[in-house]
Amino acid sequence: MLYHIFYPLASDLSIFNVFKYISFRSAYSGVTALGLSLLLGRYMISLLQKLQIGEKIRSDGPEQHHVKSGTPTMGGVFILFTFGLSTLLWSDLSNAYIWLALFAALGFGCIGLADDTIKLRSGKGLSVKSKFALQVVLSLVIGIYIVYFDDTRTGYATTLQAPFFKSFQPDLGWTYLLFIVFIIVGTSNAVNLTDGLDGLAIGPVIIATLAYTAIVYLCGHFKFAEYLQIQHIKGAGELAVLCSALVGASLGFLWYNAYPAQIFMGDVGSLSLGGALGTIAVISKHELLLILVGGIFVIEALSVIIQVGYYKYTKSREGKGKRFFKMAPIHHHFEQCGWAEPKVIVRFWIIAAVLAMIGLSTLKLR
Repeated sequence: MLYHIFYPLASDLSIFNVFKYISFRSAYSGVTALGLSLLLGRYMISLLQKLQIGEKIRSDGPEQHHVKSGTPTMGGVFILFTFGLSTLLWSDLSNAYIWLALFAALGFGCIGLADDTIKLRSGKGLSVKSKFALQVVLSLVIGIYIVYFDDTRTGYATTLQAPFFKSFQPDLGWTYLLFIVFIIVGTSNAVNLTDGLDGLAIGPVIIATLAYTAIVYLCGHFKFAEYLQIQHIKGAGELAVLCSALVGASLGFLWYNAYPAQIFMGDVGSLSLGGALGTIAVISKHELLLILVGGIFVIEALSVIIQVGYYKYTKSREGKGKRFFKMAPIHHHFEQCGWAEPKVIVRFWIIAAVLAMIGLSTLKLR
């Protein structure tokens, strides 16, 4: 919005020429989102407390978590609000990728909001099948636009870019659409599984989004993309403004979500953040890199798959199911091993930062 208001004035007042630069608008979109989050956070917490919208801790979860029962939840609503408002203020609204990423965040956020609301009323949220079906449909809409309706991607719409390889770019054809669904739905649910400790999910989200802020900027800049020998994505650079807003909003939320948390994000936050991150990865054609950059989410999701699979396998073989981990997702396993919650959180953040740096290094190591 501000871009459309002030940039046209640059011909008369050169000071407004700064609105031309993505770097300038990215910086201030992040600052704006952070400021709004810090300002509105305390009011959001008070409102949720008045409405008695509090977290219900599962009886089969870690015993030490029962004290968190009643902590305000659905804080993802104010992440979405501050992130969305800042993006609308500072981005070029004629850019289709901005709207696509916002659509993903809002769409997955609505699924999470419905799940949270039903959960608060009845104790159980949306059924797994219903939630999964809605996520698949939403991801298909995003994928169909990218593959079939984005004219700027003609010639490489269905190709897959592989980290560490320059020339290995297989064309997946129509199956690329299924791959898009897998990435977006998988990322959304993986972030959701990671959201089990105070600040655990939002930290890696911030780190991964920072990495993709750099990636979309480089992909959208023809000379940088040519130098790094990565696919140039026309218009993708504008997503840096959106990514920066997402980082700022997430940092503001972390201020209140840090241990001991005053508010939880709920499914409305985790699903929307994961959906947006997956969509950004798809738009930038660095989907496979998300497996490395968002490695913490992959590890968390795999731990659940291994736990469930091993339980079913041992039950069928021995008549009694056994656990591979003491508790899944894996962050609870380390809690059961005696690690204090803050130690688990910070160590997972460190791992996320290292994986993100390795991921960014692949842009040059080709």
